[in-house]
Amino acid sequence: MQDKLLQTPDGVRDTYDIECKKKRKIINQLHHVLELYSYHDIETPTFEFFDIFNRDKGSAPSNEMYKFFDRDNNTLVLRPDITPSIARCVAKYYSKEELPIRLCYTGNTYTNTLKLQGKLKEITQIGAELINDDSSAADAEIIATVIDCFIELGISEFQIEIGQIDYFKGLVAESGISNEAELQIREYINIKNFFGLEEYLKKLDLNEKLKKAFMAFDSLFGGENMLDEAEKLVSNQVSLDAVNRLRRVYKALCYYGYEKYIGFDLSMLNGYNYYTGIIFRGYTYGTGNAVLTGGRYNNLLKQFGKDAPSIGFAFSVEELIMAMNRQNIEIEVSYSNTVVLYDIENQEPAIGLGMNLRSKGRKIELIRKSHRKSLDDYVAYAKREHFSGMLYLKDEKTITVYDLLNDETSEVNIDKL
Repeated sequence: MQDKLLQTPDGVRDTYDIECKKKRKIINQLHHVLELYSYHDIETPTFEFFDIFNRDKGSAPSNEMYKFFDRDNNTLVLRPDITPSIARCVAKYYSKEELPIRLCYTGNTYTNTLKLQGKLKEITQIGAELINDDSSAADAEIIATVIDCFIELGISEFQIEIGQIDYFKGLVAESGISNEAELQIREYINIKNFFGLEEYLKKLDLNEKLKKAFMAFDSLFGGENMLDEAEKLVSNQVSLDAVNRLRRVYKALCYYGYEKYIGFDLSMLNGYNYYTGIIFRGYTYGTGNAVLTGGRYNNLLKQFGKDAPSIGFAFSVEELIMAMNRQNIEIEVSYSNTVVLYDIENQEPAIGLGMNLRSKGRKIELIRKSHRKSLDDYVAYAKREHFSGMLYLKDEKTITVYDLLNDETSEVNIDKL
């Protein structure tokens, strides 16, 4: 029973010591980039009413949410996604604002995935939302922000894959197929089963040009030149506009000098009902999953009472740390804490010294020395806990200084600290 109390539930874990420092360092670095782009912080509740995250709003399926009840029998959920919460806030607090709103956040999300999937059920996200701007310039800026985040972390080998939901939607409308057929075709494309797709298309009453266009999703990925091929396959205006939109976004990203990080993939159809245009993911070495997801969701805020176009993204901090560790990218953390160790008879000057050093911005841990422990025990403890130094009050005036980073020891007068 005691052992069970020390365990965490499946899908969640403790983060402590150096790992926790590294996690906070990464979050601070990413947040710094968001501040440079003038994003403003927002915090939303960890749990909200179920309706904020129901399926119509693009969040996780109901059976993947952690649900519980309050004393009034309202159904509450731990947030599986932060974007709907921000959409609610914007509709509430910025209902009359028509010019761009830039908001950023850091927080944990919770999804009750199957146990055998081996995925974390609690994920730390940091992301941003750009609201009230429906331009291709906004699409490009949000992707440029993402690229700057990768660069800030020291990740040089990464790729942003960009898709466009409207290209597929326009093709579906042009073909006139049923909702059932649309869902089936989309599923085949999502799982890259183009043999199955070919057999399925044979059963549909479609002309050869449309069948060829659907089958072409197998090859609609690559650089800017791929967009020319995608354009030739369709004649409907929605799909053509989607391709032209991607060209404008790419042109703007070239102005940033970021074209080398960009690829296109029109078969990217995840989040089909959630996203309304451009969609993108960020990949780097060391993890099989995207470390970043994002896209345009122009219909979400409308469900909360504000008709406003929006685009955003979110990084998975855990995936980033995994990738950086496997790429041997050093996450530098500082160790500037100091132990002030004293015997009981020197308690008064020790406390005065600690307060004085803290007033100067020093990070101080006061420890009263036990008679059962030696000085070597405390030095070993300080090294184990990554302190940069230790000060031992031998008497009211004399201090032994332990420089733990360089393994040096000296004595100084207390007045000189």
